[in-house]
Amino acid sequence: MLRQQDVGHRIVVRRIVGIREGRPLFTDALGELVELSETHLTLATAQGQLRVPVAQVHRAKRVPPTRRPTAAAVVTLERAADEAWPAPTRGRLGDWLLRAADGWTGRANSALPIGDPDRPLLAAVDAVERWYAEQGQPAMINTPLPLAAPVGAELDARGWGSRPPVLVQTAPLPLVDPGAGAAVPGAGSVATEATVEPVAEVGAAAPGASVELVAAPSAAWLAIAAGRKGGLPDAARHVLTAVDQVRFAHVYADGTLVAIGRGTVTGQGRWLGLSLIEVLPEARRQGLARAVIAALAGWGVSAGATHAFLQVEQRNTAAVALYRRLGFTTHHTYLTRVAPH
Repeated sequence: MLRQQDVGHRIVVRRIVGIREGRPLFTDALGELVELSETHLTLATAQGQLRVPVAQVHRAKRVPPTRRPTAAAVVTLERAADEAWPAPTRGRLGDWLLRAADGWTGRANSALPIGDPDRPLLAAVDAVERWYAEQGQPAMINTPLPLAAPVGAELDARGWGSRPPVLVQTAPLPLVDPGAGAAVPGAGSVATEATVEPVAEVGAAAPGASVELVAAPSAAWLAIAAGRKGGLPDAARHVLTAVDQVRFAHVYADGTLVAIGRGTVTGQGRWLGLSLIEVLPEARRQGLARAVIAALAGWGVSAGATHAFLQVEQRNTAAVALYRRLGFTTHHTYLTRVAPH
């Protein structure tokens, strides 16, 4: 049977649809698993969403995607993602990237083994371990799959651990919400503030709320990000702000910041990267996350981006379901591998 780790992946489900002459009648459904609960599973199929009671499921399993991205496509997207989350301390092993940011987030503190490391694989992993030892940090390697499967096999042999799988998801712009049947609204009016303030853009949001996009995060924005990520060292501020094209989304309710998000445009202007979409608990279930994404998507389109990407833990099924409704599908996955102590 299926597990929460299968959410966001393509599956086939054989379900019971009736009984004839004492025998069950079966039908098969193929699609992406967008939600899995104790009572139901939901698939996004070519004919639309299908909700199936678990009691009707005879068999279900994950199947390979219809088309795997090419190695070149994975490399291009991973490099755009690296530009969108730039570590302040960097090194290289041939084409491999070495990144450190005082331990703030796995993405900014892991090697990215794409391309040729300009040495044999065993020597390359040895060099990664030495580089991180020099930084005073545990060695970590971000392995996009299946591209970096050979690296993963070597790390398995060395006893490296693994963090939860992450889905790298993409969608064409403008985003479309299948539930609404229309393109997600983009940024609306643009208001120029005083010269000491960044330009702000306001997009549609939940009733009584608006999304403000600015080129620098407010102190309140940083405080919410720090709460989510367990602190905010100086290196984190570099990761968040050292991108040429970046916007920070703010949603206020009664003068209090209740929702945030961050958008970047990288990859030679093609890719809008979405990150740190966060709504405070007391403001959830009001459509604010969708509003933040809509505003950032509108800004991305105005900046010339043609596609959006995000990275979400596979086990975060609520977020995966939201992104699926906005048209996101899984491009590839990655594992953050951690060297043994």
